[in-house]
Amino acid sequence: MSKKVLVVSSSFRRHGNSDLLCDEFIRGAQEAGNAVEKIFLKDYKINFCLGCGVCNSTHKCVQKDDMEVLLAKMVEADVIVLATPVYFYAMNGQLKTFIDRTVPRYEEISGKDFYFILSAADTSKENMTRVIEGLRGYTEDCLPGTREKGIIYGVGAWQAGEIKSSPAMAEAYHIGKNV
Repeated sequence: MSKKVLVVSSSFRRHGNSDLLCDEFIRGAQEAGNAVEKIFLKDYKINFCLGCGVCNSTHKCVQKDDMEVLLAKMVEADVIVLATPVYFYAMNGQLKTFIDRTVPRYEEISGKDFYFILSAADTSKENMTRVIEGLRGYTEDCLPGTREKGIIYGVGAWQAGEIKSSPAMAEAYHIGKNV
């Protein structure tokens, strides 16, 4: 059965390491017959959460930016992939800002399959624990019924394109193929 897959790339570099891993995941998912859309967060205007709490009761944000469009894409998707370069052992700020702004439609985003894609200059998967803890805090604690389906660790890649020689590329393709 074909699934709707939304790949959220938070990289500021097109064809950077995390973005290349996204492309391999997408290639596999499309070859398996899934409908895939990739969004680059840098192409959208996303303001910081104001913490005003209005969305808790209205399910709408008071801010006028591109998050309403992005939230609709998340709601429509069966599978969501969150991809980030790792900056100082954390997800990048663009992805964190995006996650903070999903509160208005939490309930509708719950119950979906999630995959995580990380790229980092560090060579240790173990050093990515804090990033995964942050992503799991979001998906497991805030979105009931979500299922973590896979993590792709693109470690040991600093300069754009270095990931191409990593086993993570084949892993991204394989995991995408088995969405």
